[in-house]
Parts: sequence; C-alpha cells; structure tokens
Amino acid sequence: MAKQTELLVGGRRLSVSNLDKVFYPKTGFTKGQVIDYYIRIAPVLLPHLKDRPLTLKRYPNGVEGEFFYEKRCPTFRPSWFKTASIWSEGNQENINFCLINDLPSLVWVANLADLEMHTFLSKKQDPYRPTMMVFDLDPGPPANILDCVQVAFWLKEILDDMDVQSFAKTTGSKGLQLYVPLNTRVTFDETKRLARSLAEQLTREHPKEVVYDMKKALRKGKVLIDWSQNDEHKTTVCAYSLRAKERPTVSTPVTWQELQKVSKSGKADQLVFDSEAVLRRVQKLGDLFEQVLTIKQKLPQREPVEVAA
Repeated sequence: MAKQTELLVGGRRLSVSNLDKVFYPKTGFTKGQVIDYYIRIAPVLLPHLKDRPLTLKRYPNGVEGEFFYEKRCPTFRPSWFKTASIWSEGNQENINFCLINDLPSLVWVANLADLEMHTFLSKKQDPYRPTMMVFDLDPGPPANILDCVQVAFWLKEILDDMDVQSFAKTTGSKGLQLYVPLNTRVTFDETKRLARSLAEQLTREHPKEVVYDMKKALRKGKVLIDWSQNDEHKTTVCAYSLRAKERPTVSTPVTWQELQKVSKSGKADQLVFDSEAVLRRVQKLGDLFEQVLTIKQKLPQREPVEVAA
C-alpha cells in the first residue's frame, strides 16, 4: 500500500506517496529527493515551464523500470491544476496538456514520477509560434560531448555572423543543445527551414564530423545536428529538468566560456552535472538561460552561403 505524506506547498495541501522509494538505484536517489530537487530549483525552472504545454515522461518504478509518455494531462488532476487545450493533427481532436505555472503544479507532476519535463517550443497563447529555434546536437559513438562542443562553436560562428545570439545547455544525457531566442512573430516552418539549412551547411563544410540526416547508419562517429526539433508537435527537454539516467543528471545551461575551457582541457565529465551540482551553480551564477525568455531577435532571412560538396 502506498505510504502517503501531506505537504503544504504554495498554500495548497498536496498528498505525496512513497517518498522513500529509490528512483535512481545506482545512487540511491529517492522519489523524495526528486521532489525536493524540483522544489529547490523551482525559482529558475518555473519561468521556463510557464504557459508551455508539457508532455509527462513518467517512471513509476524509477529509471530502471518501464516508463511512458503522457500527453493528456491526467483526469484525476486537482481542480486548481491548469491545462492547455491544443489541437492534435494526429488525433484529430483537442488534447488537454498539463501546464506547470506554479510550485504546487510542479510538485504534483513530480509525485506522479514525471522525472523529465518536456515542453513545447511555443506557449499556449500561440501554439503555432515558437519562441526559439533549437539545435539538438547528438553524438554517434565513438563521438562524445566534446565533439558536440566543437560543432556548437561552428554553429555559433554562423549565428554570430547573422547577428543572432545563441545559448547552450547540456541535455543531461550525452549531448548539447543550442537555443536561439526569438520571442518575435515567426512560424515553425520558418525556424525548421533555417535550422535544416544550417545543419546541411555544416555537414557540407565538415562531412567527417557532422551529419544532418537522421539515418542511424550515417551517424557513427559523427554529431547529428537534429534540426527537426523545430516542430509544433515536438517537445524538448526543459532547462533544469532531471534526466532518467544512472545518476540524477540535469539539463544544465552553460556559458560559452565554460565550453571553451572544457574543449581545451578535453575533460568531458566537466559537462556532467547532477542535481546538487546544479543547485550550487544556480546559487552562484543565477539562471544562465534567463535571457532565452526575454531577448527579442528576428529570425535571419538570408540563407547561408552554399558550400561546394
């Protein structure tokens, strides 16, 4: 029988269960520690979740057990819990997605063993307008995160030439992600077209290191620039979200100076941050991704220069 505990969170009483249940067996990290992390990281996490439809990724028996995605916000949610009704082409109906706009809502989904927070790139107010363009850099072994760092700098160089700022974060898994804040009127078709064009350009310029094609056979030893994330139907792991890995690692914003330093040192483990390390970073550095929410940039209209194959 589930062991229940009552928490007072943001003025609301929440029933949470099985706080002693181990969710990360390799480290002994419990469900209670998952909830505690999300409570402590909430001041910087909540602004990135606000008004963004969320897909739950639930691990009821921890990271070594089975998991499932849940787009439809559970019907047994509290009466105060906010949702966003979004049209689904695949289902040909509106789906009510969870919204995490406050601390009680965050604790409620964490209690459902939603270890990872996967959000839309758009907000509920306009689900067809992305607020950013994203590049997901995914290394195909034996390539690793250090190779992703190199590709990130190549991408940054192109974006800098376009007079566009970009921000990096670890995925909390094995790769890196580059975010280009827009916060202006733009469509997914436009962001996806430009993201693909830049990925193709870097593939032509660095064919031994980079690939833009998703086919697994092409990805060995190369970094895939996944441009396809820029889609109204896709979600991306949120900054400061836990990941369901052996350790409670976190998708962590990093500075370009840090990436430069790691690239020189060759120490890939310096880009792996667990929950406690991230809490210390935030206390010291604040939210390195704060500007992603506020900077307004127009999507560059010019196409990148063609490079001979």
